[in-house]
Amino acid sequence: MFSESGSLGVGPVQCAWRDYRRGQSAEALVRPWLAGELGVAADAMALERDARGRPRLHVPGRAGLDVNWSHSGEALLIALGEGVTVGADIEWLRPRPQAMALAQRFFVATEATALAKLPPAAAEAAFVQLWCAKEAVLKAHGHGLSFGLDRLEFAARDDGWALVACDPALGAPGDWHLRAFAPLPGYLATVAWRPMD
Repeated sequence: MFSESGSLGVGPVQCAWRDYRRGQSAEALVRPWLAGELGVAADAMALERDARGRPRLHVPGRAGLDVNWSHSGEALLIALGEGVTVGADIEWLRPRPQAMALAQRFFVATEATALAKLPPAAAEAAFVQLWCAKEAVLKAHGHGLSFGLDRLEFAARDDGWALVACDPALGAPGDWHLRAFAPLPGYLATVAWRPMD
């Protein structure tokens, strides 16, 4: 079950997280939470997928809702936005011996350089945090990773990563709001949102 202790409200987005077991239907876990948050019967809302597999939420009489979720390891994260397009990513902090090679291959050069300057233990966590940020934006955009991790650029800041440049298809960097957090021990997550078009 999702619980009050496993939730976060940030701006127009409500997030929740819970335990997840590989093979479970994430959608089956998400539906009851959405119904409770929206105060509707689960069968009164339609949860469909677009051509790229992105979830689309339809609730009679309630326009401007958006939902996204992510699972990794044994955790599930869900984000519900109102008046915004939302993307969510959660990642289990496990050893990633190829993290720097992935950064050099798929990230913007300045990001890979910033990661390479960090001590190895810090670099791995920073890599995961950057990955979460990129994936959350790309999931909100609706194209996911296939759009290209190098088509948005983040700069390291004291408190994490800030979006500083992106492909025009993503809008302007200033359109985006991101919130990075650690929902559970051993996990990092990011929720990204921008106003609906």
